[in-house]
Amino acid sequence: MTSLEFSGLTKRYGAVTVLSDVSLTLQPGRVHALMGENGAGKSTFIKLLSGVTRADRMRVTKGGQVVPLTTPADASAAGFRVIHQELNLVPQLSVAENVLLGHRMPQRLGLFVDWRELARRAEQALGQLGVAHIDVAAQAGSLSGGDRMLVKIAAALVAGDGDAPCLYVLDEPTAALSDAESARLFEVIARLKQNAAVLYVSHRLAEVMAMCDDVTVLRNGMRVFTGPVAQTSRQDIILHMTGRALTDGFPAKDTPAGGPIAQAADLATKALMGLNFTLHRGEILGIGGLAGAGQTEMLNLFLGLERATAGMLTLEGQPAPKTPSQAWARGVAYVPAERRSQGLAMRMGVRPNALLAHFMGLRAYRTTERSRTQNLAARVGLKAESPEQSVWQLSGGNQQKVVFARAIADKPRLLLLDDPTRGVDVGARAEIYRLIRDLTAQGCAVLLASSDLPEMLGLCDRILVLHHGRQAQILDPHDMTPSGLLTSFFPEIALT
Repeated sequence: MTSLEFSGLTKRYGAVTVLSDVSLTLQPGRVHALMGENGAGKSTFIKLLSGVTRADRMRVTKGGQVVPLTTPADASAAGFRVIHQELNLVPQLSVAENVLLGHRMPQRLGLFVDWRELARRAEQALGQLGVAHIDVAAQAGSLSGGDRMLVKIAAALVAGDGDAPCLYVLDEPTAALSDAESARLFEVIARLKQNAAVLYVSHRLAEVMAMCDDVTVLRNGMRVFTGPVAQTSRQDIILHMTGRALTDGFPAKDTPAGGPIAQAADLATKALMGLNFTLHRGEILGIGGLAGAGQTEMLNLFLGLERATAGMLTLEGQPAPKTPSQAWARGVAYVPAERRSQGLAMRMGVRPNALLAHFMGLRAYRTTERSRTQNLAARVGLKAESPEQSVWQLSGGNQQKVVFARAIADKPRLLLLDDPTRGVDVGARAEIYRLIRDLTAQGCAVLLASSDLPEMLGLCDRILVLHHGRQAQILDPHDMTPSGLLTSFFPEIALT
């Protein structure tokens, strides 16, 4: 096993330098975290070492030998395996086909695909992750977000041409995983690092502190810190990332909740049952439970995508919206869990994305739209070159701010949030939390579904817990611990 050295990584787009003379050494047997705020250069770093983007300047050596790295084929031949954040599987193909995608398919008689051998290899790759519940014959598009990420990781484990894997790069791998899936992934990483180096990109400080051996921090395209995790505090990392002191705390609630805005009485749908609750103005009601317990379906009720089969759901004393257009027109705004696939038109600019749900009420020319977009951008702290910049060019945190800009454009009365800080750095999280608190201070009610347990406890006034789509209890989160909240998600424990 040999070390990898990346020296002088530099990348410019016109007059903008996104990486400036960054150097990094990765050692086999160690997990090295790469951290930084959104826009710090992490994604560009990954694209350069995976051969997706050509550097203006870069030198790569493996065991002292120079490695050519200008194409993805070069990276694969060198033994680099990269699992990108985007869940870009081919939904119409089977799990087995996605796992072996990019490799030579096993053949029978030299003419036909050997489907049995294809399935065996896919099962073997998933088996290395300890995953036995995914049917390799199922269509990839039918899988949950967490299972799709597991399939992507399994695909990176499939042997290919070139050198044996010497580097695994994981970009926000737990963003769509449940706690159980994340724990399984950490066990796999511990096995992978026995024969390779691991570069782990994550915004989750707790994961980095618990699992990684070393950490490097980028800020404004430059490396500002590298050191062993055991000798580095969370506060040190945050300070290096942001250049300012921040805490993991949540903004305090300054105003009490108001009168009721929404009520559910004996409500049931195809996926939910037994819903009885009242949501108040200015209140943040969390929707908690294990992955797939019905959190997204609960939000879809108010968005008009889920229909009641029994009971009653009212919004401001009237029946709940029946379509998303009705919901937006009645002051219901939505921030989806998957900003790229569900929340943004990636090739369009900031302006049309921010105003996408509001054109019907906007009787103005392009200049007025630009002015409105600039005002929204200032409110959410968006960093973009102009209102016309394509959102695919923005960092993940700024993309999320575009989604929030759309949500607050018409002063929502009810805000639906589905994992609103997934893949967002600590600085952007603080801005999003402040924005949510500002909205509740103005009387906006919030329904929050989040896989981040400290976030639920820090923001929510109450937490409604779902067990397999059924309302189990409504908790007061004050003085609760993340482990206590997680325990309530398991019916067999919570009911004993």
